[in-house]
Amino acid sequence: MGPVLDTPCPQHCPVAPLPERTDEELLLLYRDCGDRAAFETLVRRYERELYHYLRRYLGDEQLAEDAFQLTFLQVYLKSDQFERGRKFRPWLYAIATNQATDMQRRNRRHRMVSLDRPTEDQTQAEHTCLAQMVEGAERTPAACTESSEQAEQVRALVDRLPEPLRRVVLLVYFQGLKYREAAEVLDIPVGTVKSRLHTAMAKLSQWLAPSEAYCSMGMPSDAPAE
Repeated sequence: MGPVLDTPCPQHCPVAPLPERTDEELLLLYRDCGDRAAFETLVRRYERELYHYLRRYLGDEQLAEDAFQLTFLQVYLKSDQFERGRKFRPWLYAIATNQATDMQRRNRRHRMVSLDRPTEDQTQAEHTCLAQMVEGAERTPAACTESSEQAEQVRALVDRLPEPLRRVVLLVYFQGLKYREAAEVLDIPVGTVKSRLHTAMAKLSQWLAPSEAYCSMGMPSDAPAE
């Protein structure tokens, strides 16, 4: 059962501008002090980012909206299980991924990840970063300047990856999670995250290289550290 929202705030709960609070502080303020505004701040903070993740994952706007609502319902219901010292972001993504997976099972007609066509609010940098990673060019976000055609090709190829590889690519390269955060979300060892990324990149490189192009492949030098 979730927290009682109208519980008076204990003395230990800090008073400070909510936008300056960390994710963890906001959740604890909400859980321990019944601070509605803290929870609303947390939802707004992740509204755009998490919705985009769910839409990519599910490939459907309405399903993504439903999954987003269910995710924060679970955050409310499970807030008493959140341990102090734990990071909120991977915990949130684990809940969101579970909700999306359950929704996918109930909607088999939808593909798990729909990256083969661009959405209006995806930036050119996001579209092309993975393409540059695959071809071994400069891999910083500022250097992501590949053509939209190649970006679309890469998105289509990502969609072809086996689901375990696709999930890791989505979390690490599109959402920017660190290896250890992706491992926590997927409940797998960090080493497995790295090996799946390596396998995914090798496959993408092979698919992009019918001839001599894109023949060298390795883990991105500046991929998020663990």
